[in-house]
Amino acid sequence: MKQEVIKELSTADLKERLDEEKKQLVRLKLNHAVSPLENPNKIKTYRRTIARILTELKKRETEEATNKQ
Repeated sequence: MKQEVIKELSTADLKERLDEEKKQLVRLKLNHAVSPLENPNKIKTYRRTIARILTELKKRETEEATNKQ
């Protein structure tokens, strides 16, 4: 998921998407432990997407905190 797409989503959508991505990452890791994945780079892609979403959520949280002061 590209950063531009993440910025366009609402905070609620981001939190929902974060849960989905984390579940998918766990599922991929378990499948990879049992039998090797065809493309193990998918794990890295999901980790990076999760990090991008978390970064955007943290950014919005800090902006909201500074606006309240």
